[in-house]
Amino acid sequence: MFSKEESRLLRQEFWTSFGKSFPRKWLLYNTKIKGAAFKFHFDTKSALIALDLEDDLENRINCWEKLEALKGILKNEYLPDAIYEEEFFLNNGKEISRIYIPLEKKVSIHNKNTWRDVMEFFNKNMSLFEAFFEEYRDMIKG
Repeated sequence: MFSKEESRLLRQEFWTSFGKSFPRKWLLYNTKIKGAAFKFHFDTKSALIALDLEDDLENRINCWEKLEALKGILKNEYLPDAIYEEEFFLNNGKEISRIYIPLEKKVSIHNKNTWRDVMEFFNKNMSLFEAFFEEYRDMIKG
């Protein structure tokens, strides 16, 4: 087991290392669509990338419907393993809509031997997700 401080330092080391290994500006919160943000997630059990819709319900539904209409394109041309969840609950109980791609491999941010796989997964898949988003942003924004 790791202390909170050891865990914090490992997380910090991972993200610093990821930034140095794949130096580029990710979209993340800069989607120009209110409530829509890309996320990297890596913890002691899993890794995934996601597009989260966290705005008020009306805007979330509006954006979700457009993403749903583009589902075939996203899955056929960019990310075949993308999972759509219109009702996704965060650990804090907040309901959002999420499209995500999990890394189908046992990984842990506490295990440096898994970091390279996660970094490569993040870089490859987030790049594809952002490319899709950039191509169809105007349609999604509506």
